[in-house]
Amino acid sequence: MSSRIVDTPRSVFSGGTGLVVLDGVGLGVVDVVRLADGSARPVPGSEAMRRVEESWDAARRIAATGRVYGRSTGVGANRNEDVPTEAAAEHGLRLLRSHAGAIGDELPAREVRAMLAVRANQVLAGGAGLRPTVVTALCEALESGAHPAVNEFGSVGTGDIAALAQAGLALAGEHPWRGPGAPKPQQLDNNDALAFISSNALTLGQAALALHELRGLVEATQVVAALSLLAVDGSHEAYAAPVHAARPHRGSSEVARRMRELIGAADRPTPPLGRIQDPYGFRCLPQIHGPALDAADGLEEVVAIEINAAAENPLISPQDMAAYHHGGFYQAQLALALDHFRLALTQVARLSTSRLATLNEPVFTRLRPFLADDVPASSGVMILEYAAAAALGDLRAFSAPASLGHAVLSRGVEEQASFASLAARQTLRACRAYRLVVGCELVAAVRALNQRGLRPEPDLPVGRALELAEAVLARDQADRPLTDDVTAAAALLDRFTDIWRGSES
Repeated sequence: MSSRIVDTPRSVFSGGTGLVVLDGVGLGVVDVVRLADGSARPVPGSEAMRRVEESWDAARRIAATGRVYGRSTGVGANRNEDVPTEAAAEHGLRLLRSHAGAIGDELPAREVRAMLAVRANQVLAGGAGLRPTVVTALCEALESGAHPAVNEFGSVGTGDIAALAQAGLALAGEHPWRGPGAPKPQQLDNNDALAFISSNALTLGQAALALHELRGLVEATQVVAALSLLAVDGSHEAYAAPVHAARPHRGSSEVARRMRELIGAADRPTPPLGRIQDPYGFRCLPQIHGPALDAADGLEEVVAIEINAAAENPLISPQDMAAYHHGGFYQAQLALALDHFRLALTQVARLSTSRLATLNEPVFTRLRPFLADDVPASSGVMILEYAAAAALGDLRAFSAPASLGHAVLSRGVEEQASFASLAARQTLRACRAYRLVVGCELVAAVRALNQRGLRPEPDLPVGRALELAEAVLARDQADRPLTDDVTAAAALLDRFTDIWRGSES
C-alpha cells in the first residue's frame, strides 16, 4: 500500500525530489521512511482536509451538548469528572502539560519525524475531531526539517500519549523544537488535546523505519549467503523448483527462486558429484529466510492499516453526529507482528553465523583453517565467529516477546497493555546488531572466494555483488584487525538489497 508520489521541486531542507500526498487512506511504509528522512515533501489531500474540517466541526458540536471523554470530562480514572464549561478552554492545555512527561534520552530526528508523518495522515482519515490547522502545522514541520524534542519512554502500547503530548505542547508554543522552521503556535483547547495525543503514531513510525531497514537486510543476507555458497562449492539442489512446489510456502518458494537467479542455477539443477548435502546454513536457507519475509509481509500489512486508521478514542463520526468510545488504540496486532518479525529475523542471523563457521572449516573450503594466510599458526578470521556471536547475543535479547508485558494503570481502569511501543524500540535496536552479524559473514565469504580464485560470472547478480564487495574490502590476508572490514561490509548491505531486488545501478 502506498500513497501517490510525484516529482516536485527540491525539498526545503534535504534536497528531496518527491511529493507524498497524505490522504488518510494510502500512506505506505516507504512513504513514512521518505518523509522521516526528508527525501519527500508532504501535502494534505483536498478531500482528506474536507474530512478533517467536518470532523472538527462535528466534535465541537457533540462536546457542547453531551459528555465526551477527554473533551468535557477528565481522562483515565478521571473519566467521570466533568470539566466545567468555563474551564473548557484551559482543560486541553492542562491535559497536554500533565501528560508531556516522557523520560529518557531524546529520540533521533527521523523517529520523531516519522511520528509526525503518521499522525498527520491519521488525522486526515477523519475521525479525530482535531482542528485542521494542526495538520497544516505538522506538514510545515516535515517540510522545514523542524521536529519537537521528544523523549524515549512514556508508552505501554495503549497510545503514545507522553510523546504526543510533548509534540502537542510544541505546537502550542510551550515545548522546544529542534531545527529551523518550526510552525507558528497553535491555539489548542479541550477539543484538541486528547484528539491529538490519542494515537500510537510514534510506535508506528518506529515500526515503519525498522521494518523498512530490516526487510532490506534480510534480502541482502541472501546475496551474502549466495557468495558463501559459491565459496564452499555448495549444492543447488536445496533451491530446486520441485522441492518448493512440493511444499509451497510463499516466502520459502520466493527465496529459492531468488537464489536460483542470484547464482544462475537451473530450476532443476544437476545433483553434485561431491557432498550429498550441505550443512543447514545452506540447505535450510529457504526454510529460514522464507518465514522472515512472510513475517515482514504480515507486519507491513498491520502497519499499513494502522497508519491510515482513524483509531482515536473517542472516534468522531460526523455522519451520525456521534462520539464512539472504544479500544481501537490497543496495539495487540502490532505488538504480536513485531515480536514475530524479530523472532524470525534472529533465526536468519543465526543461520549466518552457521555459514561463517562453515567458511572457517577446511573440509568445506579446502583452505587453511579460519581462512588464514600461509604463516604457521595464523588466526585469519577466527575472531569473526566470536564477534558475530556477540552481536547475535544482542539480537536474541531484543527478540524477547514484548507482548508478554503487563501493566495495570490509572487506578485499575486501564488493566492491560500491549507493549507495542517496546516491541518497536526493540526492533529498531535490532538493526545494528543484525548488520554486524551478516557483515562478518560477508568478510569471510569474500576472503574465501579470493583465496580459492573463484569468480562467478560477472553478469550474474552474485558476480556484481562480489565486485562491489572487493571494491570496499581490503585484500590483505595477513593477520590484522578486521573491525574496519566488518564496518565496511555492514554498510554495503544496502546495495546488496538492490541486487536482490534486481534494481542495482
